[in-house]
Amino acid sequence: MSNLDLRPVPTPCGGRGDVPGGPVRELLPAKNVPLGESTVVRRLLPSMGRRMVGAWCFVDHYGPDDIADEPGMQVPPHPHTGLQTVSWLHDGEILHRDSLGSAQTLRPGQLGLMTSGRGIAHSEESPREHAPLLHGAQLWVALPEAHRHTAPAWEHHAELPRVTGGKGLAATVLMGELAGVASPATAYTPLVGADVSLAAGTSARLPVDPDFEYAVLTMSGEVEADGVRLAPGSMLYLGCGRTELPLRTSVDSAFMLLGGEPFEERIVMWWNFVGRGHDEIVRAREEWMSGPARFGEVHGYDGARLAAPALPPVPLKPRGRVR
Repeated sequence: MSNLDLRPVPTPCGGRGDVPGGPVRELLPAKNVPLGESTVVRRLLPSMGRRMVGAWCFVDHYGPDDIADEPGMQVPPHPHTGLQTVSWLHDGEILHRDSLGSAQTLRPGQLGLMTSGRGIAHSEESPREHAPLLHGAQLWVALPEAHRHTAPAWEHHAELPRVTGGKGLAATVLMGELAGVASPATAYTPLVGADVSLAAGTSARLPVDPDFEYAVLTMSGEVEADGVRLAPGSMLYLGCGRTELPLRTSVDSAFMLLGGEPFEERIVMWWNFVGRGHDEIVRAREEWMSGPARFGEVHGYDGARLAAPALPPVPLKPRGRVR
């Protein structure tokens, strides 16, 4: 998924200096951002108070939107470097195309994972004939130095492993490992991404890794995580140092659990690029605007590719994890 902001703000991220050593309860503010012709997303990461959770560096939550009489998601071809995109749906379908030649329709419960590495381009759109509702999340994972120039790749996982935690709790493991259950998706840092469902009246404790920092994104219902009630579209940062996460709900609910080892490297995000400094971002932008040599071409999308916005007038510098 793209950051379609015409004036994207450079976002320095990374480093362990501002990661709390123990548990916290920090509600992250959401920003409404237009995405394409008819979709508005709630951008939860990076936020004014927190830039990363482990290697997770970007989180958008959208819907549920009634698109029965709308085109739905329409994101033209655009580039990425230095990251993985994670596409996850609760309702609807998204047609992914990329410059590797991939053309895959994603449906609820299926993982779309794109590793941009040194550079890739892709588009995302609701199919012409689509379901009436669209609801999901789009996330980015920053690639570490050793792997950020790797060859681009696309993975589609129609079946993912599940964790059950007693009556009323079940989790699908998208990325990494949870409670001893590992996803088949390729990950380059120690992390976890899971979709957790809670039946009405459930009270449970989910085992977590004390060396990871975590956040909870409520997808539907109303989740109470460590005593904090979270409406849909709310994201709670939990810090590190936990061995379990207390959960309660009075209605059928679902949330995404995101976590990982704090990301040591200092990075900079601008538009759809993750890099390590100003010159690298400038070069990526120039190469996207000059033609398909680095990023390739996306075939099959009915429309022009996105033009990169203008760079800010000051150099982009990687700094810390919080503003």
